[in-house]
Amino acid sequence: MPKSVNTKFVTDKVRFSFANVFEPAPNLSGVMKYSVSVLIPKSDKAGVARFNAAFEKVKQDNSTYWGATIPKTLKGGLRDGDTEREGDEVYAGHYFFNANSNERPGVVDADLNPITDKNEFYSGCYGRASVTMYPYDQSGSRGIAFGLNNVMKLEDGEKLGGPTSAAVDFAV
Repeated sequence: MPKSVNTKFVTDKVRFSFANVFEPAPNLSGVMKYSVSVLIPKSDKAGVARFNAAFEKVKQDNSTYWGATIPKTLKGGLRDGDTEREGDEVYAGHYFFNANSNERPGVVDADLNPITDKNEFYSGCYGRASVTMYPYDQSGSRGIAFGLNNVMKLEDGEKLGGPTSAAVDFAV
């Protein structure tokens, strides 16, 4: 099999969901991974175009990785939150992709200061993500996956899931 060509991609401002960046969590196969779901607003035409261009470049750069031609059933790319997560307000109006890693990603604020407080980076906050796009071919499943490198928090957002604060619960 030919050597794969990977591409690093850094998003514009996105929202994070299912953020497991401080502690790994089991994936669908039960393997412990650091992971995050990255939500890109459909209204961010420039960000969506940049992502799609990077994805297409990885696909073309790896055209011989899967054999003579790029598979017609290649998996990966942006997923449509309106159809794949129908009825989920968080994903409505967004594209998304999931990124994961065996290694803990770097977590920083907008000034590049490390964030170590697990309450400071959470599902629902906004920021940027650095991922590596790479091809895979395992057991007949072929596509392009996203390795999680680092995340940057730009601003707070409404927390998704988890417990609420006492101040919220008892506000009059």
